[in-house]
Amino acid sequence: MIALPFMRNNSLKLQGIKVHIREPYLSDYQAWKVLREKSRAFLTPWEPTWAPDVLEKSAFRHRIRHYQEEINKGTTYPFFIFRNEDQQLVGGITLNNIRRGVGQNGMIGYWSGAAFAGKGYMSEALALVIPFAFQHLGLHRLEAACIPNNIRSISLLEKAGFQQEGLLRSYLKINGKWQDHILLSLLESDKYNIDNKV
Repeated sequence: MIALPFMRNNSLKLQGIKVHIREPYLSDYQAWKVLREKSRAFLTPWEPTWAPDVLEKSAFRHRIRHYQEEINKGTTYPFFIFRNEDQQLVGGITLNNIRRGVGQNGMIGYWSGAAFAGKGYMSEALALVIPFAFQHLGLHRLEAACIPNNIRSISLLEKAGFQQEGLLRSYLKINGKWQDHILLSLLESDKYNIDNKV
């Protein structure tokens, strides 16, 4: 039997009250494409410029293959967020840039479909990823970076226990231009909110 890079027996899945999160599968393509397509205007200010073929199945297949390589290396853990009541895909959250050695840290990034923003789904997804990072992966520090005017995202992180550390000048190329970001962090020793009420 051929081992395909997008087929795994030990799939990652974390269960919450309103949502569950799991690693993406190739079979998620249609739901992902529809959600991203409908949310394009909502997401554009906060993301890198989309490649012309970003919504094509071949690009999604490449994305899944890359995810599996990164999971196998232990450097990235991507999750899609699904609403429990109807299995609707509502967004994604990723723990990436995991560094071991003396650092033991990682970066959190996320996106929400326009219709599902502000409904508590991302809060619960974050509340699932934090203990996974600290307790399961043994990380010491989590970081997240937000464009300063992304008040909703900064508030989400602060309610979960993240603290602002400073400004990263011209940090990431978002929506076609280099933009400053606020760096927020959470340490394993910090008091963090994982009661799904952030």
